[in-house]
Amino acid sequence: MGKFIISKRKNGEYQFNLKASNGATVLTSEGYKAKASCENGIESTKKNSADDSKFDRKRSTNDKWYFNLKAGNGEIIGSSEMYESSIAMENGIESVKTNAPNAMTIEE
Repeated sequence: MGKFIISKRKNGEYQFNLKASNGATVLTSEGYKAKASCENGIESTKKNSADDSKFDRKRSTNDKWYFNLKAGNGEIIGSSEMYESSIAMENGIESVKTNAPNAMTIEE
């Protein structure tokens, strides 16, 4: 089972990482000023990860693949790492879909 890990950045903002059951980070959030906002981001990830249309598939200028998960209002909730291939990126998306809905939340 996956898990969300809430941590505090050096600038004082909160962020979350979604880790797959194998421990790999599959989604990283933006920074949030308040912990409650970070927790809301986690709930939004759980809700929106079931909808494939919320995954925005991208290719970077250095030919790496990545994705953003967007909320209903179009704002980015979280971003993936860079992948070498579109197949690896699709596997990352499937991992978010599998792990996010029932992931527990842990604070570091």
